[in-house]
Amino acid sequence: MPPHLSRRRFLGGTALSTGAFAIWTQRSKAEEIDYGAGVDFGSPPSPPWVEPLAFARHGVPLPPWQALTPAVNPGAHQRYEEFAPVKFYDMQVSETLLRPHPAYALSPHTTYQRSVPGITFMMRYGEPVLCRIRNNMPSSLQGFGHPDCITHVHNGHHASESDGYPMDFYSPGWFRDHHWPNIYAGGDWREAKGTLWYHDHREHYTAQNTYRGLAGFFLLFDHLDSGREDDPNPDAFRLPSGVPDGPRTKGCYDIPLVFTDRRYDKEGRLTMDVMNMDGHLGDRLLVNGRIQPFFEVERRKYRFRLLDGGPSRFYRLALSNGMPFSHIANDGNMLPVPLLTDHVTLGVAERADIVVDFSQVPAGTHELYLINRMLQQEGHRPEDDILPVADSYQLLKFIIRSETGVPDPSRVPSTLRPLPERSAPVVRTREIRLDRSNGMWTINNRVFDPARVDIEFKRGTAEIWRLRTSGGWAHPLHIHMEEMQVLTYNDEPVTGGPLHARKDVFSLYQGDEMDIYVRFRDWLGNYALHCHNTVHEDHAMMARILIVP
Repeated sequence: MPPHLSRRRFLGGTALSTGAFAIWTQRSKAEEIDYGAGVDFGSPPSPPWVEPLAFARHGVPLPPWQALTPAVNPGAHQRYEEFAPVKFYDMQVSETLLRPHPAYALSPHTTYQRSVPGITFMMRYGEPVLCRIRNNMPSSLQGFGHPDCITHVHNGHHASESDGYPMDFYSPGWFRDHHWPNIYAGGDWREAKGTLWYHDHREHYTAQNTYRGLAGFFLLFDHLDSGREDDPNPDAFRLPSGVPDGPRTKGCYDIPLVFTDRRYDKEGRLTMDVMNMDGHLGDRLLVNGRIQPFFEVERRKYRFRLLDGGPSRFYRLALSNGMPFSHIANDGNMLPVPLLTDHVTLGVAERADIVVDFSQVPAGTHELYLINRMLQQEGHRPEDDILPVADSYQLLKFIIRSETGVPDPSRVPSTLRPLPERSAPVVRTREIRLDRSNGMWTINNRVFDPARVDIEFKRGTAEIWRLRTSGGWAHPLHIHMEEMQVLTYNDEPVTGGPLHARKDVFSLYQGDEMDIYVRFRDWLGNYALHCHNTVHEDHAMMARILIVP
C-alpha cells in the first residue's frame, strides 16, 4: 500500500488494477472495524461497469392550451410584465424508490419529477420562463431529510422571490412559482451563463435533502454558445452539441455529469450520518446517480459539463491515460480563452466544462477512465496529497468505439467569451471571514440568523470583498445571483488560468485569501452567501444579503 494512503482511503477508493469488487470482497474483519466505528462496515460490494451512464429527461413545458391552476399572480414577481413568460413548467417534488446499482436495495429518494438527477432544463436567453414547483412529499420522512422544500437555481440571475432563499421553504401540499427571466446580468452578453444547476435549499436541511436526490441540471444557451455544432452563425462557438434526453443518447455529444458520494447500509439502502458537522463523506462515488457506470463514445470531440454535487467531497478529475483536454468554462461561465490541461479541480458546487477529443486516443485503445485523484479522508477538507493514477478512484469508464473517421463538425474556438468590464464604482471594501466558533461554522464570527441583515448592498454599486479562512479546513464559498471576478489569490494578482473568469463559487483552502470584485444588478431583496459544503451551510455558515435601491 502506498505510504500516503491510509487504510480508510484505500478501502474507500478503487485501484485501477483491481476494481471495487475485488477490494470490497478481500477486506478482513479487522479492516472493517478499523474503517468505521465497529458497527458500520461500509457499503456492500458494487461490481463496477455493470450499468450504462444514466441521463435525466429534458424538462417539457406545458402545451400552449394548458394553463396553470390556480393562475399565476404577476404582482408577486419583480418585472414580471417586462419579462413575461413564454414557457410554463409544472414540476413535482415527490418521494421515489431508486437504487444506484443492481446489487443494492431500493431506497426512498426525494426527487424532481421522479428522477435523480432531476429533469434537465434546456433554457435560452430571451425566453422567460415560469416554473411551478409543487411539494407532493409525504408529511414525514424516515431516516433523514425534511419534507419541506425550496428550490434554488444555482448561478441563476433571478429576483429574490424566485431565487430559492433558504427561509422561503414550504410544506407538502403547497407550491411556489419561480419566474426565471433568462436575461443577461446588466444586459451585457459577456455575462452569459451556461452550466447551471438547481437544488433544494431548505434552511438546516440542504445537505440532507440534496443527498436524498433534489438536484438537476439547468443549461442556458445564447447566440454564441448556441447548442449547435453545425450553427451557420459565423460567431457561434460550434462546441460539441446534443444533450442526452433520458435514454436518447445517439448523436449526443454535450454530456452533463454530476459527481456525488453516498454511503449505504448492509442491504444497500441509502444512509447518512446527520450528526457529523464536519462534513459527510460517502464510500461510494456516483456519476449521474449510478455507481461506476460506463459510457460508449465515438472517436470525436465531446463536451462534458462537470459538477461537484457534494455534499462535502472535493475532486481532482483527470483521464487515466493522462491525456490533455480543453478547459472552456469555470462554474457557469465561459473562460476568455480555452486552457489546455490534464486535470480540473472542483470544490463542492463548482463546475468545469471541458472538451475531450477521443480521436486522439491511440487506435489500439478501447477503454479509458475518468478518475478522481483527490485524496480526502475527512469531511472538512481534502488532503494536500494528490493520488497517483494507479491509486485513484475510477468514476466512469469510457468504451471507445473502434471506427475512425467519424464526422465531427464541432470545434474549440481560440477565443471564447471576454470578461465584462469592472465599471461599477467601488464604494467600500468588506472582509468575509470563514471560521469556526463553539463547534459551529461561522461567517464573520456569526452563525446564520434569518432575522439579521449581515450585508446591506446598494444595487448598481460594487465592492471589494476580502475572503479569508483559517484553521485546518476548506470552504467552497457561494454567492447567490451574480458572478464575481477574482482580483488576487494569496496576494498574487490573477491575470490568467482558471481563476481568470467569472465565478460564483470560491474554494478557499487552509489559510487562503482571495479578493473579489462584487456587484449586484437588476433585482432587489434577500439573497444568501454561504459555504457550499452543505453540512457547513446547515450548521450554520451562511449570511443574509439584502439588496436595496
